[in-house]
Amino acid sequence: MYYFIVNPNAGSGRGLTVWNDTKKYLNKKNIDYDVYFTAERGDARRRAKEITETCMGPVYMVAVGGDGTINEVIDGAVLRSDVAFGFIPAGSGNDLTKGLGLSASTRKSIRRALSDGRIEKLDYGVLSCGEGGEGCIRRFTVSSGMGFDAAVCHSILCCREKGNRGIMKLGALSYLLTGIKEFISTKPSKGYIILDDSRKVEFGHILFISAHIYPFEGGGFKFAPQADPKDGHLSVCVVSTSNKLKLVMTLLRARGKSLRQRNGVRFFECKELRIHTDRPLAVHTDGENCSYQTDVSIRCVPGQLRLVH
Repeated sequence: MYYFIVNPNAGSGRGLTVWNDTKKYLNKKNIDYDVYFTAERGDARRRAKEITETCMGPVYMVAVGGDGTINEVIDGAVLRSDVAFGFIPAGSGNDLTKGLGLSASTRKSIRRALSDGRIEKLDYGVLSCGEGGEGCIRRFTVSSGMGFDAAVCHSILCCREKGNRGIMKLGALSYLLTGIKEFISTKPSKGYIILDDSRKVEFGHILFISAHIYPFEGGGFKFAPQADPKDGHLSVCVVSTSNKLKLVMTLLRARGKSLRQRNGVRFFECKELRIHTDRPLAVHTDGENCSYQTDVSIRCVPGQLRLVH
């Protein structure tokens, strides 16, 4: 039995179109399935939890939507050894698809998820908010960030919730346009990171810090060129500079070329990361809003996510 969790509004309505194509394939092949459509944030998380708590035996869940839908499914599910996940991309950014080097073609994605895919044990991340990690706890698949990148994600989500379909129809370009708006208002913050509880690095002008399982975020910005979902590590990118124009150069390079350690950009690798800033900054997991925080902890959970791709 296949369990589909579908976000019909993903990609400004593309989720429903992709699901209709998937349904035709399922019916043609006489494949048994159950489907659940999300209506609001949190629905995919609740449904994934319900399925994995109540269904006995192997479970295969397929998310149809963007990175946010996949995030909710994996965050909500009970990660048993007989639970596996697949996905059919239908979002605006689809950074998981890019990170795995897969085609975003609906036809290929359907076949991959339902017949040609293979299960591989990959890493995922866990974000804990609040000093000592006593606040909210969220899993993530692609990346988690704090600062400018998260503020862009918050603005994108705000546009969706307000029904501003104009900017959302621009797809990945919507991230760039929203980024320009956030660039104008963003202010550097002081703070530090602690790597694996052993190395502390201080920064005077933090614009953003992102921790990655996969290289891309924000609809194709390659902030972590070395990220590998099989190495058991987080790939961390810190952009800290008093010159905001350097942030523009960082974004342009991350969009079109390999990002390098210069112009206020630094890379780190670790299994666990703690971040402290002197004022609350926006936080996200896979583009999903995690409010504003001064303290977060992020860790990599190696090889425990059974993903079909």
